[in-house]
Amino acid sequence: MSRYLYFKYNNPLINIVLLSAAAIIAILVFAKMPYQAYVPAKDIMTFLLGPATVALAVPLYRNRYLLRQYGTAIFIGVGIGTLVSMATVLFITRAGGLAREIIVSIIPKSSTIPFAVDVAQLAGGNSALAVAFVVATGTFGSVIGLTLLSWFKIYDPVTRGLAMGTVSHGQGTAMALMEGEQQGSMAGVAMALAGVFTSVLAPVLIACFVD
Repeated sequence: MSRYLYFKYNNPLINIVLLSAAAIIAILVFAKMPYQAYVPAKDIMTFLLGPATVALAVPLYRNRYLLRQYGTAIFIGVGIGTLVSMATVLFITRAGGLAREIIVSIIPKSSTIPFAVDVAQLAGGNSALAVAFVVATGTFGSVIGLTLLSWFKIYDPVTRGLAMGTVSHGQGTAMALMEGEQQGSMAGVAMALAGVFTSVLAPVLIACFVD
């Protein structure tokens, strides 16, 4: 239903993840169903994330020539994008005087949850906060990302895909894939590279500017 509404009205606010989550929450509240009763359903959907992620290899394989054509630019672009994302949030949180635990937990926000949780925990952050920041970042980016790129007249499918995958990880990749196969394949590459760059660069930033 969320997918149908998104394609019918083509409105960024009708975001599949946001709308689906809101519908599930509304149903649980209306039915007065405790979270514990919902856990089995959550576990099923979490399990399906694995096959869904692996399935991203299909559009990537079909567009593998893009990796040969733009390989170096993709690697450098995602690396810079990941660094700028972390450095920006580091500057803002430090300027705002937030506690170290919060700063460490929010720095890896643009990587997927497994990367973000490990980075946060190893640096003394809070895994629950890290997950919350990752989900919030992905949702926000998936809602406004493509629209923002269009406002700045960025229409190249490779660029749009890389931007969504670098900043908004899995949720951004899902939206990019809905826009086109090239966008989705490049977003998948960017999501994976951003996770690796986060694992390497985040500890350095934390050691230099937080500890």
